Amino acid sequence: MVFRGILIISLALGITAFSVMPGQQPELKNRSFKSGELLQYKVFFGFFNVGRASTQVDPKIHYIKGNSCYKIDAYGETSGMVSWITKVNDNWGAYIDTAALIPHISYRKLREGKYRKDEMVTFDHVTQKAEVKVLDETRGEYGEGKVFDVPNHVRDLVGGFVYLRVIDFAKMKKGEMFTISGFHEDKAYDLQVTFHGTETIKTDIGKIPCYKLVPEVPDNQLFDGKNSVTCWISADQNKIPVKISAKMFIGSTGLELSGFRGLRNQLKVVF
Repeated sequence: MVFRGILIISLALGITAFSVMPGQQPELKNRSFKSGELLQYKVFFGFFNVGRASTQVDPKIHYIKGNSCYKIDAYGETSGMVSWITKVNDNWGAYIDTAALIPHISYRKLREGKYRKDEMVTFDHVTQKAEVKVLDETRGEYGEGKVFDVPNHVRDLVGGFVYLRVIDFAKMKKGEMFTISGFHEDKAYDLQVTFHGTETIKTDIGKIPCYKLVPEVPDNQLFDGKNSVTCWISADQNKIPVKISAKMFIGSTGLELSGFRGLRNQLKVVF
């Protein structure tokens, strides 16, 4: 549960829904990523490395109902001694429209100890509906779908992660707030995020100038307080998540960029 919470917060910071007319798909200018990109992260709890996470953009362009899409996957797994206690190997993925950067299909494959869940969500942005299907392990096929109302051009967790990278943070003022809206499992939700200006973050790669974001986390049993999570995004054309830090009731945790490949632009590093 702790490990999954880190991944959810990491992805969810980018989920935003547009208020546009149904059926219209606003084209977004993507200058931040391209097919074939790989981002790698180390997951920490206190002073200990407890796992690995990564995001990968498939080198091929895929087509869903005639729409060209990026296939983007996020992976998270425990490592070392933690895997002896509880083994986690999760995969979150989506087919993201190359023009509007909205999901047409998203999926989750969760493997956490004895817990298993395979879920697929199909989005209809014209009717503003999302159909959620869960795999029946006994029969080996997806069960009957449940349909939910969603906001105009809503994004799932992976789609939100992508949208985060096309926001122009350079135009924001310190203290400015914006709202994140999205859909996860069976709920649509809103999240307030405050822009805290810029800050240089020291990583194993080097010192990276970043934009600092603090979401207002709703009351829950994982995170300690509404301002318990902080996210740093590289202050360059890539706008990649560099570090996530979260204060939990049982200690501090998060993830940090440890490697990358196939960036669209050169990463700005200060030595």
